[in-house]
Amino acid sequence: MRRPVALRLQAALGTLALAAAAGVVLTMPEAAAAAGGATGYATQNGGTTGGAGGQTVRATTGTAIHQALCGRASSSTPITIEVEGTINHGNTSKVSGDSCNTAADKIELKQVSNITIVGVGSGAVFDQLGIHIRDSSNIVIQNVTVRNVKKSGSPTSNGGDAIGMESDVRNVWVDHSTLEASGGESEGYDGLFDMKDNTQYVTLSYSVLRDSGRGGLIGSSESDRSNGYVTFHHNLYENIDSRAPLLRGGIAHMYNNHYVGLNKSGINSRAGAKAKVDNNYFEDSKDVLGTFYTDEAGSWQVSGNIFDNVTWSERSGDNNPAGPDPQSNTTVSIPYSYTLDDASCVPSVVSGTAGANKGLRVSDGSCTPQNPDPTDPTDPDPTDPTDPTDPTDPDPTDPPSGTNLSLGAGSDGSSKASGTSYGNVRDGDPGTFWSPAGATGSISVKWSSATTVSKINIREAAGSGGTIGSYRVVNHDTGAVLASGSGAGVIGFSPVSLEKITFEITGASGTPKVAEFETYAG
Repeated sequence: MRRPVALRLQAALGTLALAAAAGVVLTMPEAAAAAGGATGYATQNGGTTGGAGGQTVRATTGTAIHQALCGRASSSTPITIEVEGTINHGNTSKVSGDSCNTAADKIELKQVSNITIVGVGSGAVFDQLGIHIRDSSNIVIQNVTVRNVKKSGSPTSNGGDAIGMESDVRNVWVDHSTLEASGGESEGYDGLFDMKDNTQYVTLSYSVLRDSGRGGLIGSSESDRSNGYVTFHHNLYENIDSRAPLLRGGIAHMYNNHYVGLNKSGINSRAGAKAKVDNNYFEDSKDVLGTFYTDEAGSWQVSGNIFDNVTWSERSGDNNPAGPDPQSNTTVSIPYSYTLDDASCVPSVVSGTAGANKGLRVSDGSCTPQNPDPTDPTDPDPTDPTDPTDPTDPDPTDPPSGTNLSLGAGSDGSSKASGTSYGNVRDGDPGTFWSPAGATGSISVKWSSATTVSKINIREAAGSGGTIGSYRVVNHDTGAVLASGSGAGVIGFSPVSLEKITFEITGASGTPKVAEFETYAG
């Protein structure tokens, strides 16, 4: 069994000038609904449409997100906020207005409704900055990454939750997002996806939750039983100690999720809760379902799940796992329609669909990822006045010129798969390659003195083309993100002098194989 995370990982805007100053760019007057529409319990209680039918704006800072909220005619005026770039404490300030109630240390959706926040372009990363939903309704969050939000240490945000909901929240759909931490409570982190104090009708779909002590909870204490009607489907839970999720009271539906490396416990149904658990794939985990750490029992209805290398502890005191042969002890009626993938194909389907910057692919029950509707608003808009010569746009038809600076350089990276070498990416031989130990990882090229680089070329090994999904190119000297996107090939950015450059693979449809990591000055 793997060691726990905590041990292993230490109304329109007033004027165009005001909008530009805040980092907001006005775009089309109408916003289409998010791709495919909400699913699960978010379709109930009138449905969840976010900012559909309202204005669409583009934001590149947290302050701009707040300004867009505060610039509406009212707190319920529909708006879609397209976010691109890294949102952090340095670019997120409190903004005041009659249609908002914001704060400087988090993205605050408080006492508002009818809002969509969607990552576009090269991606949206909320770095050490959580998204807080309080006393709000009809919220869509799609295609974003939220990482390393802390409740202790520095900087702190949102009580340590990546996405947190509390106090009379209704109808939230979080979709195709990546929520991650770098450890557990002792490292300053809390939950990735928390709901409490009367939060209802929520769906989390096609998302990745990883590297955290706590996946999330529904209900903050045994007495907080006013939450529920939550659906979790086609999500990846990876390297999570517990709370996948913790359910106190209420009803939750978990189907077609892939759970890998639940280190202490998984779905914890307690305090009268009911969990319907259908066609999930549990792998390399411990005590994936049951009532844990309390004598107030919950219940579950199970069907079609696969338990692959799952271990179960003995029942004793407040530790009551459902296994080793989980049986239903309740029945749950689901009010919405849904189509199940067979549990045997869940790992591959989830790998091809879940997380930010994966193209918003979905499943139709055929065990094959499907592309979204071509009218999806997060697809690049051909009418968007983007400069076609933008140097950050990867252009595989524009081969780099000059000397490959990687030849003769050094290299290192994250853990490598057996039989591969870091040096294989800088040997000029496309027949050799490096692979990470899993679907994600990083590979670096380094020099003994500062070297100017403005373009890289990532070549995948023969037979593995198209495996690499989302990525980031990072100046390892400073931690600055030089470029992000999806897919291998040529990636350009503003010239930078550095001693080490890192290519981070943050999403993939299988095990990536990088044959060459070429670097060029121009």
